Amino acid sequence: MTEQTTKIDKPGLVRRVWRAMWSTPKSLSLAALLIIGGLGGVIFWGGFNTFMEYTNRLEFCTSCHSMNMPYEEYKTSVHYSNASGVRAICSDCHVPKEWTAKLIRKIKATNELWHHFRGKINTPEKFEANRAEMAEHVWETMKANDSQECRNCHSYQAMDFHKQTRRAQEKMQEGLKKGQTCIECHKGVAHKLPPRDD
Repeated sequence: MTEQTTKIDKPGLVRRVWRAMWSTPKSLSLAALLIIGGLGGVIFWGGFNTFMEYTNRLEFCTSCHSMNMPYEEYKTSVHYSNASGVRAICSDCHVPKEWTAKLIRKIKATNELWHHFRGKINTPEKFEANRAEMAEHVWETMKANDSQECRNCHSYQAMDFHKQTRRAQEKMQEGLKKGQTCIECHKGVAHKLPPRDD
């Protein structure tokens, strides 16, 4: 027998495992299937979670032509460049950190993709025409979740009011007493405000 024939006749590892699973008693076959299924689940979960985290990267968020305008606005904001050198990227403000809320946000983002591919915001003129609607939607979401994305980095408890300007001290402490959420006062921090009707 030639060396080549010997290689073909030798069953591979996968083939040997598969044969062993079906030639052993049923309980062992079921155990092997559960192990293989469990490993498959771990691999799927790891891949899914890795992809979800990949979509949180700044490079991913700004890879769409439609996001060029908000990206340019963001680059002029304090969230992009500041004295402390801490940068908040798109996902820090628009995607919750908690896993279930993050998954729900990613599912909702498919609606944004639909509008993107329909060309609803693919030019600066169309983006401006829809700016107020998009901003209101984000503000409503942030108000409903108590500005959770802001609070991932900012908290009243960590603020040193004495290092703030007098006006900022007054407003922040007033907001604290009233139980206000960040977005009620801090609209337009990273993006241009929509035109007002009044």
